[in-house]
This record gives sequence, structure tokens and C-alpha cells, in this order.
Amino acid sequence: MATFVTFQAHPDDESITVGGTMRKAAGEGHRVVLVVATGGELGEIPEGLLAEGETLVERRAAETQAAADVLGVKRLEFLGYHDSGMMGWEQNSAPEAFWNASVEEAARKLAAILVEENADVITFDDDNGGYGHPDHIQVHRVGRRAAEIAGTPRVYQHTSNREESYARWRRYAEETGAEIPDFDGHEFGKPAAELTARVDVTRYAEAKRAAMRAHVSQISEESPFLAMPEKHFAETFGTEWFIREGQGPGITETDLLAGLD
Repeated sequence: MATFVTFQAHPDDESITVGGTMRKAAGEGHRVVLVVATGGELGEIPEGLLAEGETLVERRAAETQAAADVLGVKRLEFLGYHDSGMMGWEQNSAPEAFWNASVEEAARKLAAILVEENADVITFDDDNGGYGHPDHIQVHRVGRRAAEIAGTPRVYQHTSNREESYARWRRYAEETGAEIPDFDGHEFGKPAAELTARVDVTRYAEAKRAAMRAHVSQISEESPFLAMPEKHFAETFGTEWFIREGQGPGITETDLLAGLD
């Protein structure tokens, strides 16, 4: 079968952005590979979570492996870069931060994995990093260059449908009275007109949520992601969106691995 690779910035990004597509691909017999750029060193640590002597990087790596097991991942790799923090943080300028990494050097590391795996498909963040995060923007740059070096035939940017996502979150809030993320002043995802692929992952919604739940250090049971009733979670997270150059305008694909075996 085909090999599907997804390149992500931090532990837990995989479950949120493409967890359903990963589980779908694995369930259909394809090989799924997850590559993570950083260790997520700058994530918030819930009080009392870490064992004595345990680091956040160690915990997040273990959580990523647990999520990967849920999603059917056959190979998990970390490129070894350091979390850069949110845009404007002083950590952006740290020499070891992924934001400061040589795109060419990082791309060659990723390309080596793509070549080893004879990857058919790769996904990485859109050019705005989903919401302007420096590590996600760098994932876009590195992923795109790695796909060029390796000659990976199908290249997708994973993103979200800005209009539909906002609408679904607000409908959830209206129906339940729940607090939701503040979208004001932020531009998440991409406009619908720029999207070329829509993957229905409703049947894998519970696996996606189980993978999120594995990331205990970052996604609490009280978070909007996990507090949602099953119905609303499936509606909000049951579709995953992508952009493929040369496709469109409009949605032209509903399966990233169609025709590959």
C-alpha cells in the first residue's frame, strides 16, 4: 500500500490537524509515518504532572507515541529542534529554536526520511502556520522544500476551513453555552475558496479524540476539545481540510490516497 507522511511542529499537533486522516489511512492498510520538528519544550506544564526527574520533553514524547499508537502510526521520528514559542516571544531568537534553523538543513533531514519511506504523500502546515505560529510557518517552509528534494508526488498543506470552523464553534457555543476559543483578531486556517481537499473523518472522530486525550500535558479534560459532547466533537472535528497545488479551484479531492496501492 501507499506511505503517508505528516510533518508537524509539536507533539499534539498531529492529533488535532490530521488525526482522522491518519487513522483513516492506517485503517485502509496504508503505512503512516509521523515526523515532529520539536520536542514542545515550551508547553505549559500542569502542576504535579511530571514525575520526579522527568522532563516535559520526555513526557511529551511518550504522549506522542501513545497518540501515534491510537492513530495507527508505524514510524515516529523527532527532528530534534527546540520549540520556538509563540510569535514575538524572546525564545524566537534562541539559536536552537526551530524558527532559526536552516530550512535547507532541516529539509534534508526530513527528505532523508521521505526517501527511506518512499513516501507517496506528505502533509505539512499552510504558509501562515495555521494561526501564525513561527514553528508551524517553519514546518511549511521545511516540508515544502523536503518534498522537492525527495520528489514526493503528492504534497498537501493541512489547514482548516476558516469560515466553517468559526461557524461550527459558534454553533456549539450557542447550543450548549460552552466557552470557546476567542477568534477575534486571529486568522485561523484558510478561506474556503483556497481549499482543494476535504476529507470526511467522522467515523474516526473518537480515535481522533482518544489521540488528543493521550496528550495529557497539553490537552486537559476540561479543554474545549475534550469537554465537547460526542455529537459536537464529530461536527467540529469530523472534517479535515487540505490544499494541494495544481488542484482547484474548489474541492477536487476527498481522499489524499485515492488510487494509491
